[in-house]
Amino acid sequence: MSSDRVIELLRKAYGDEMETVMNYQANAIVLEGVSAEEIKESLKADVQEELGHAERIGQRLKQLDARPPGSAEFTANQHSLQPPADTTDVLAVINGVLDAEEDAISTYKSLIEAAREADDPVTEDLGVTVLADEEAHRTEFRGFKKEYERE
Repeated sequence: MSSDRVIELLRKAYGDEMETVMNYQANAIVLEGVSAEEIKESLKADVQEELGHAERIGQRLKQLDARPPGSAEFTANQHSLQPPADTTDVLAVINGVLDAEEDAISTYKSLIEAAREADDPVTEDLGVTVLADEEAHRTEFRGFKKEYERE
């Protein structure tokens, strides 16, 4: 049996993943310039991974007799990940990705702890798996940031 806190965190994670999909996709479309290509390709690839996270989280909510939130329940939070007015401002997008990844990492760490306390090893395992992916994304974009700050 899972706790209300686990359900709350799963629903937050689902919404965050869907918001990330929207923002990564938008940024992959609007970024321009030769130096933007590698970032655009990374974002496009990550869209599919983040969508997979949302799918797994949604399925886990269903297994726990809960449901993922729909768009009417959605509140956008990724202000720093909005497509920049200057479509060549790749560093702004990189920083937005890093903010989103830090938030996701924090959420998944909280989910893992809540699942452990609720004696819910399936959700705990899901949290650990997705946490590893988010930490890998953060590492990749930290590397991009180092390169762009040198330019």
